[in-house]
Amino acid sequence: MNNPLAQTRRDARERAIELAYESEQRAIGADALLAGLVVDPDPYAALLLKASELQRTRAETLIAERARGWSLDRMPLIDRLVMRMAVAEMITTDTPTGVILAEAVALVGRYSTDESTRFVNGVLSAIARTSAPEQSRAGQRDFRHRWSFKSG
Repeated sequence: MNNPLAQTRRDARERAIELAYESEQRAIGADALLAGLVVDPDPYAALLLKASELQRTRAETLIAERARGWSLDRMPLIDRLVMRMAVAEMITTDTPTGVILAEAVALVGRYSTDESTRFVNGVLSAIARTSAPEQSRAGQRDFRHRWSFKSG
């Protein structure tokens, strides 16, 4: 990959998912998990892990609203974790939505079921369409503003 920042962020997202999975399995919070690590993760990985935990309720509500016919409990754990992290990243960072969606789909493609890539892409795309940042006058998304979520 030509862009070292993109590769670093990709690695950070992957590490954040690994840590989120461990946090779920051990039933401990992000801070407790991070405190017990021998080697600190990349700062972006830690940010995503903490953001996922802080935005959990909001993210799960959005996911459940857009995952028609699927309850959260029916979804594979890795799918839920990746979608939760992607929504948290959309809310708390200025990373372009397209990048977040592509990375989320790549993660589930690597770690989840064959059907997960389409499912996760569909749910996250629906969230992005209905919860997108306000459009600027030039018609471009203005990522300096935090997302304002609408029902729908």
